[in-house]
Amino acid sequence: MSEPIRVLVTGAAGQIGYSLLYSLANGDVFGKDQPIILHLLDITPALGALGGVKFELEDCSLPLLRDVVCTDQEQVAFKDIDIAVLVGAMPRKEGMERKDLLAANVRIFKSQGNALEQYAKKTVKILVVGNPANTNCLICSKYAPSIPPENFSCLTRLDHNRAKGQVALKVGVTTDQVKQVTIWGNHSSTQFPDLRHAKVTLNSGETKPAYDAIQDENWIKNSFIPIVQKRGAAIIAARKLSSAMSAAKAICDHLRDWWFGTSSDDWVSMGVVSDGSYGIEKGLVYSFPVRCQNRTWSIVQGLEINDWAKDLMTKTAQELTQERDDALEATK
Repeated sequence: MSEPIRVLVTGAAGQIGYSLLYSLANGDVFGKDQPIILHLLDITPALGALGGVKFELEDCSLPLLRDVVCTDQEQVAFKDIDIAVLVGAMPRKEGMERKDLLAANVRIFKSQGNALEQYAKKTVKILVVGNPANTNCLICSKYAPSIPPENFSCLTRLDHNRAKGQVALKVGVTTDQVKQVTIWGNHSSTQFPDLRHAKVTLNSGETKPAYDAIQDENWIKNSFIPIVQKRGAAIIAARKLSSAMSAAKAICDHLRDWWFGTSSDDWVSMGVVSDGSYGIEKGLVYSFPVRCQNRTWSIVQGLEINDWAKDLMTKTAQELTQERDDALEATK
């Protein structure tokens, strides 16, 4: 059996952490022969609840789980970690301006970037979940300069999964019959869920382009895209809480595909540091279609981008540029 890997989850006493930890600890993500040591970080007032989470993990009697480290100290949490899942962030409160939210989160992710730089393995892979995820990821990477930028990512797999789910419901197939969906841009309501290169295998066995399978361009442009863009807000309105179960599932999907690779006939969406592909400014953390192999990702190249798509891709890039500028201003 392999040596244990150390996996950090921040904000671990929160509802996403509670939905996530069992899957990480029982082998669903890194494999059934990969022992794991969980590092759980949260703020000091949450340590009591975090202790309760540790009790429950012990009570699950999971053979792969070798230890659980609960702490409110970054130097303990980030020490020698292999994977960092950065869930904890300042939530937006009523009356809070966007720039105030950015400033609060810059402080958190600047500190965590410094902690990655000082204490984590240089091979650590980082997934930023806390919102605004793209910009938090960018700040985190900036303050961990000795860790390769390609080791940083942010979660847009939840949007990707939402898009697949909507197509499957519309066409009457299962989600594994929907492939090559793309989320471009920011994990926000400006994101562009793109079906122009997607494929759907119908229940007859025939595989068609998604547009041909759906046969309703008006639905794609005026229902599908806004549903995916605003799904998080719809869940908050319905539950009075943000997405947790689906967010945890998306985190697992993202990490598993990064670890083991994507299938040859599909790709996934990840927020990664742009290399200039598709005209997106180099260095911006932007969601692209990617394939994973040997625990590295690569952006899918050569996809045709028409004027309509380019306009939507540019709008979400402009939002990210503004967020980045505001965030960097807040670090001064």
